[in-house]
Amino acid sequence: MDYHQVAQFSETWGLVILLSMFLGGVVYALWPSNKSKFDQAAMLPLDDDAEAQQ
Repeated sequence: MDYHQVAQFSETWGLVILLSMFLGGVVYALWPSNKSKFDQAAMLPLDDDAEAQQ
């Protein structure tokens, strides 16, 4: 294998790996059972009780 073959292989499979990681993150973020967890995390900056506990 020369440099060009290795570079083409890594570019192709790197794209596949990064694309699958991105899609996995999108699926995780949009999964219906995670909605309550993300809604709770979105309200944390507005929660006065968290500041009082510190």
